[in-house]
Amino acid sequence: MAEDKSGFETIAGTARSRRELLKAGGSTLALAAVGTVAAPAVLRAQAPTVKIGGIGPLTGALAYNGNQAKAAMQFAIDDANAAGGIKSMGGAKLELLFGDAESRPDVGAAQVDKLAEAGVCCLVGAQSSAISLATTQAAARFNLPQVVDVGTADQIVQRGLPNVFRFSPGTARSVAEGIANLNTLNEQAGKPVKTVAIVHEDGPFGSSMARLLQEKLPSIGMNVVETISHPTPQRDFTNIVLRLKNARPDLVMPSHYINEFILFARTIRQQRFAPKAIYSIFGGGASNIKFVRENQDAAQFVIDTNHWYDPRKPASQALARKVADAKLDLTYDIMVAYGATQVVIDAIEKAGSADRAKLIETLSTQTFADTVMPYGPIKFVGGDNTGSHLVNLQVRGDKIEVIFPKEYATIDPVFPFPDRS
Repeated sequence: MAEDKSGFETIAGTARSRRELLKAGGSTLALAAVGTVAAPAVLRAQAPTVKIGGIGPLTGALAYNGNQAKAAMQFAIDDANAAGGIKSMGGAKLELLFGDAESRPDVGAAQVDKLAEAGVCCLVGAQSSAISLATTQAAARFNLPQVVDVGTADQIVQRGLPNVFRFSPGTARSVAEGIANLNTLNEQAGKPVKTVAIVHEDGPFGSSMARLLQEKLPSIGMNVVETISHPTPQRDFTNIVLRLKNARPDLVMPSHYINEFILFARTIRQQRFAPKAIYSIFGGGASNIKFVRENQDAAQFVIDTNHWYDPRKPASQALARKVADAKLDLTYDIMVAYGATQVVIDAIEKAGSADRAKLIETLSTQTFADTVMPYGPIKFVGGDNTGSHLVNLQVRGDKIEVIFPKEYATIDPVFPFPDRS
C-alpha cells in the first residue's frame, strides 16, 4: 500500500506521476500519447469506481475499535466487488478511503473535510458517540450522508441533520431493552439484586447512559446507591473500586470503552470485590474476546447487553471465517461495521448512483432487508434504524455466549454469579 498526499491509503502502482510517464515515454509527445490514446481505451472498458469513506480511530485510546471496524468495512467492500460490484451502475467497483480520527472528535471532523474533497459518496463510522457527533456535523456541510455504525448517544439523530443515519440502536432504546432483560434475569433468579452502582465514562455515551439508568432502574425495584464518572482514558480504578466496596451494591453496571472496561474488571478482581453480578449495557469489554483471552479470570460470568451478529446466517459464518483467516478478533466492532457497510452498498445499488443527495433520499425512504445482524427490516426514521436491537452476552470459560433472547441463545444464563472470592 502507498499513501497519497491527502493521507488516504491507495493501492501501490495505480497512480503514476507526470515525471514517471515522461521517463516511460521519453518525451512530451509520448506523454500526450499516453493521455489521449491509451487511457481512453482502458477507461471505456471499465465501470466507474465508487468511493466510500470510512472514518474512525486508528490511533489513540480507541485504536483497537477503529482498526477492527476498518477491516470489516474492507471485507464488506471486497465481498461486494467479488459479487459483481454495483450492478445498477454497470458493475462499478467500490473503493474504501479511510480517515484516522486519532480518537479525537476534532481530528475526525477534519478527516471528513479531506474525505469529502477526495470524492467519497458516503461515510461509515465512527465507533464512538463523541467522534460521531463531530463527524456527522462536519459531513452535513457537504451534504454527505453518514451511516453511524457504533454511536449510541441519542443526540446523534436528534439534531435534525438529514444526512445522518444510525445503524445500531441508540442509548434510550438500548437502555429500555437492557433494563427489561435485567428484570427478567433477576425475577427468574428470585430477585437477588436490590441495589446498583453505576460507573461510567464522562463523555456523551457514558453520561447519557448513566442518566437513563438512574431514571429506569427504580422502576424494576433496584435502588442506585452510587454513580461514579471517570474520563477516557482512565489509568487507575483503585479508588473507584474502593468506593464500590464501601457502598456494597448487589450489582455493578459499568459503561466504558474497552481499555477502561478491562482495567476496571481487573481492579475489581484484584481488590477482591465480589458483587452478585456485573451487568453492562454497551459495557465495552464484556463482548470482546480480547478481554476474555487476556483476563479470563476477571471476565468470568460478566454479562453485557450489546451488538452481536446472527450466527445462523451464512453471511455471518462467512464473515467469521474471513476474520479468523485475517487473524483478527471477532468483535462487535467488526460485526456492526460490516453490517453498516452492507447497508451503504445496498443504498448505492438501489439509488443507481453515487450522488450524495440521491443516497440521502434512498437511505431516508427505502427499506433494507438483510445484513449480518439479527435485525428486522432496516428502516431509518428520523435517522434511526427502527429494526435494530441488542442481545445479552455472557463470558463462559474462554467463550462469549448469547444468553438472551431465547431465539439466539447458545447457553442458559448464570445469574447471580457463583462465589468468585
